[in-house]
Amino acid sequence: MQTAMTVEDCYVDSSALRQLYAHDRHSPQMAAWRFKNPGALGVTRFTRAELVNSMAAAVHRRDIAPEEWQDFQNDLAADFSSDRLRLVDVPWRAVLDRATELSRLHTPNVGTRTLDVLHVASALELKARHFVTYDVRQSRLAASCGLKVIQP
Repeated sequence: MQTAMTVEDCYVDSSALRQLYAHDRHSPQMAAWRFKNPGALGVTRFTRAELVNSMAAAVHRRDIAPEEWQDFQNDLAADFSSDRLRLVDVPWRAVLDRATELSRLHTPNVGTRTLDVLHVASALELKARHFVTYDVRQSRLAASCGLKVIQP
């Protein structure tokens, strides 16, 4: 029997988290996964910033309407206030040091971008066991670091 993901063992990157707020290709699968895993999910301030910027950029590109942008902001605030999402602090010096090491060891083979490496380093510093993402290179890095990759 699968147990619910918790703040302590699951890192959800912004590519996966976005699926809960935008009508993207993987939104139905992510919503179904979230329904099966209703516990509070830990979100770093870095992930929150990347998610908000992604949605704001979608407004700029006219991929979403201003009303959808406002709905997103309201929904995100509601998810934090109701403890569906929970801000977690990550030790940034340790994350940056680990990201440097991950880049040195893995980027020549995997081709990960800096922000992707920072997500994996954050997950490792938070001692997550599961890593939820839709980013292919990021998932390869996470798996090579011993994280169980979930792509709902």
